[in-house]
Amino acid sequence: MTDGRRWYDKDPVLKEALDLLRLQTDETKAEAADYIMKLQEQVAADVIEHLYETIAKYQGKGNRWYDNDPVMMKAIEMLRLAPPKMQRIAALKLLLVLEQKSSEGLENLNKD
Repeated sequence: MTDGRRWYDKDPVLKEALDLLRLQTDETKAEAADYIMKLQEQVAADVIEHLYETIAKYQGKGNRWYDNDPVMMKAIEMLRLAPPKMQRIAALKLLLVLEQKSSEGLENLNKD
């Protein structure tokens, strides 16, 4: 699995966060996308330009789980283009929130 690896497979925390995000509800994905998009304020303008080129190329045409949702695609591409340290911080925060939402969902199921 060397050449076919996804860009986020290199970092186990980032991989876990994005794999968990993929399984979430649309509402949770939207909240996560909003959070990730806040990284835009910290990423250089040339990176943003590359982001929009990538979105134009793949939106609705790619095979990745996020290619058909324009907001999620933009958020994930923003994360991909962020510096590794920022990726890891975002992934850790995302994991905490997603795991909290998962356990809240289980608690709500157990109340019935």
